Amino acid sequence: MIKNKAITKDIQDSLTPEGVLSDLMKGNERFVSNNMQTTDHAALVEQTISGQHPKAVILSCIDSRVPVEVVFDQAIGDVFVARVAGNFENTDILGSIEYACKVAGSKLVLVLGHESCGAVKAACDEVQLGNITAMLDNIMPAVRKASEEVDGEMNSSNNAFVDQSIKNNVLMTIDRIRERSPILKEMDKNEEISMVGGVYKLSSGRVELL
Repeated sequence: MIKNKAITKDIQDSLTPEGVLSDLMKGNERFVSNNMQTTDHAALVEQTISGQHPKAVILSCIDSRVPVEVVFDQAIGDVFVARVAGNFENTDILGSIEYACKVAGSKLVLVLGHESCGAVKAACDEVQLGNITAMLDNIMPAVRKASEEVDGEMNSSNNAFVDQSIKNNVLMTIDRIRERSPILKEMDKNEEISMVGGVYKLSSGRVELL
């Protein structure tokens, strides 16, 4: 399979949120099976000089073990990617997602957490260190919720606690995106876009939807 055609406006307009999600998950299956498409980067660079029409926007952690385009087998022009440690939303990221969907026409918002997330572990341990402390405040609601849902030590030594915090953080981020962005909430209500969450498994390379 050779990827040598960039997404055009006509192609983007024909896409559905469900179809885009299916396409991303098929790409992840190719990644897991080590059967990824061959990409003609030069052709895609040339075709996207004058514009871009990505099908999705993915909010991910900065973790180097989760290269978003790679794990979904996507290429130049296919997806917007916003990255911040702990994959939470803030004003700048909300504006970026609004741009991706309302202005640039993307059909899907995917919040992607990942197994063994260092930011979530730090929140579980209530780390106090420079600007990291303020950043972790965004993740603490998910950690506090997890403390009511699992047993054992409430720190990063408890894998069940960490895993639940990771899932909660993804789902609560989606909820806050809807709450904080009337634009995206309306688009979601009108089925112009979908908002979904997933967790990338470092151990398998597979994305599991929540």
